[in-house]
Amino acid sequence: MKKILILLFVGIAMVSCNTAKQAGGKNLIKLSGKVEKLGMTTFQYGTHTLQVDSKTYALRSSKVDLNTYVDKEVTLKGTKVDGYPVENGPELIEVVEITSK
Repeated sequence: MKKILILLFVGIAMVSCNTAKQAGGKNLIKLSGKVEKLGMTTFQYGTHTLQVDSKTYALRSSKVDLNTYVDKEVTLKGTKVDGYPVENGPELIEVVEITSK
């Protein structure tokens, strides 16, 4: 019984460490481009877009007011949201930090 409890504890500790590692910035990306308000699109997610060269990213943020940066060149940091892109839409980025160029 002791061996089972020890193995169970070790297994839980390992899962917790892996989750923290992912949340600690493993998927953090940095992008630079022009922020635009989301208009009519074929996809239905995000509140804004970021144009980087010829690639478009959908953006959302619970930490940053993206409206402040509309029509501005910015550099942002964020994480890719799991489950996106959907139906040929762009990748969805959860913005955690943004600065104007």
